[in-house]
Amino acid sequence: MGKIHAKTVRSRVFVALHMHAGDGNVHTNIPVNSDDAEMLQTAYRSVERIMKIARSLGGVISGEHGIGITKLEFLTDEDLQPFWNYKNQVDPKHTFNRHKLMKGSDLRNAYTPSFELLGAESLIMEKSDLGTIADSVKDCLRCGKCKPVCSTHVPRANLLYSPRNKILGVGLLTEAFLYEEQTRRGVSVKHFEELMDIGDHCTVCHRCVKPCPVNIDFGDVTVAVRNYLADSGHKRFAPAASMGMAFLNATGPKTIKALRAAMIQTGFPAQNFAYKIGKLLPIGTKKQKAEPKATVGKAPIKEQVIHFINRPLPKSVPAKTPRSLLGIEDGKSIPIIHNPAAPEDAEAVFYFPGCGSERLFSQIGLAVQAMLWHVGVQTVLPPGYMCCGYPQDAGGNKAKAEEMSTNNRVAFHRMANTLNYLDIKTVVVSCGTCYDQLEKYRFEEIFPGCRIIDIHEYLLEKGVKLDGVKGQQYLYHDPCHTPIKTMNATQMASSLMGQKVVLSDRCCGESGMFAVKRPDIATQVKFRKQEEIEKNLKELPQGEPVKMLTSCPACLQGLSRYSDDNNMPADYIVIEMAKHILGENWLDEFVKKANNGGVEKVLL
Repeated sequence: MGKIHAKTVRSRVFVALHMHAGDGNVHTNIPVNSDDAEMLQTAYRSVERIMKIARSLGGVISGEHGIGITKLEFLTDEDLQPFWNYKNQVDPKHTFNRHKLMKGSDLRNAYTPSFELLGAESLIMEKSDLGTIADSVKDCLRCGKCKPVCSTHVPRANLLYSPRNKILGVGLLTEAFLYEEQTRRGVSVKHFEELMDIGDHCTVCHRCVKPCPVNIDFGDVTVAVRNYLADSGHKRFAPAASMGMAFLNATGPKTIKALRAAMIQTGFPAQNFAYKIGKLLPIGTKKQKAEPKATVGKAPIKEQVIHFINRPLPKSVPAKTPRSLLGIEDGKSIPIIHNPAAPEDAEAVFYFPGCGSERLFSQIGLAVQAMLWHVGVQTVLPPGYMCCGYPQDAGGNKAKAEEMSTNNRVAFHRMANTLNYLDIKTVVVSCGTCYDQLEKYRFEEIFPGCRIIDIHEYLLEKGVKLDGVKGQQYLYHDPCHTPIKTMNATQMASSLMGQKVVLSDRCCGESGMFAVKRPDIATQVKFRKQEEIEKNLKELPQGEPVKMLTSCPACLQGLSRYSDDNNMPADYIVIEMAKHILGENWLDEFVKKANNGGVEKVLL
């Protein structure tokens, strides 16, 4: 009797009427259990009866927000004919809302999943990273406050990939995954491609979290999506990006030298040559930059190549790394760079150069060391080439990132034990992504009481600054991953240069491997940055040359690619300071001084 009673109560159909005061609308709301076929049929017969009663009373069948598929079958051809006539006139090919309100588009082809599937769905969500991804975006209000700041939301080129829209896409794909996981045919590969497309349209700049009222960081969501794709074996292979990642993963001096020779010393000039040829040929590089196409899915290889060469890579990159020039490539010893004339108890800092300042633009790492030498401190360097692990993490290789981070932290603890007599209290960086990653290293346990600080803030703290540069104007590009944490970045740049420096907003479009992996999307981001640069140049007095300064190695590469279009070179703040404080030949002179008794090696 209890079971019969429970079944009867569960299958009982109620019709809830919701009425609007004033306009006469009556909503019929009939709650049903979608796994109870008999209840569904009873509810359907109830709807038929209600519709007949409404018409018999002289009422009409309508909807507060238009006619949906639930009411369509109760409308007559006479009711719908005016709409059909209009639809055939303005959209004869039925491109928009295909079959909407046309014959046969009622409930006969609709599918309602059973409530009993919810249990299976919750298990799938619990056991899959997809559940974590869906949970991280569930609070989105669809307000769109993230759109204006998003690096890949460029309305003149692409309206589809703001964080708000990508969250909608993630939600729809999650539903598709859950449905297809419970069918015999399995999950469609196309869904993984769509998810990959969402992951590609993000520079992981984290700008979207600031205006978000519910604190969703789509940069973190993107990293989770990329890890999910990698773990499930559906990550797309990108040859250039894979080669770049191999360069960052390498630790052996010979391997780094070989990859550097192939990618930078050969690859950069080759790309520059292709850029010059592309300007002469009618392949559409100018149109790409002036009117970038929308990107849905990956562009064909030919188009990607044209995107890759439509702006030149840096023309001059030093032939050797700082470690090679100073003879400190051996990973078995800790290099300490110091002026032999300085007191033995001089302040010691630990400088983590990272890949961009050491393997790519080696002049950055050398400028940092030269300026630290200038202020009279001892500079402790890592034992051998090290990558912080951020590029691997952001690229979807979480396991490799954790492996590198763990190995680095173990090495740093060994360093701290070996050099405990130096009492290191400051960790200096010259890259914002390195800063963000090193914050996770728990340096307070490695060098007790220490802090992490960018080289530019450190120099300002030491009172090192210029008195202005006559005949030179500056713009400052504050990186998305800004290393400046204790003050306004533009004010810091102005203080260091001794004159007004104008902020140039928006992402440069390089974003690590982003411009190599998806140059078509990068063209859109660069288009928006070019608009910003043109606006900035109009703000400055005409007649004097302008230079773009930054504090991120990847941004230096990205900003260098605008030099031909704007006749505006790009450089690092610390390099510009070294030129004016130490002289034009600062690099050669520093290397000579350091190699003349300024390098100490402590066995690790």
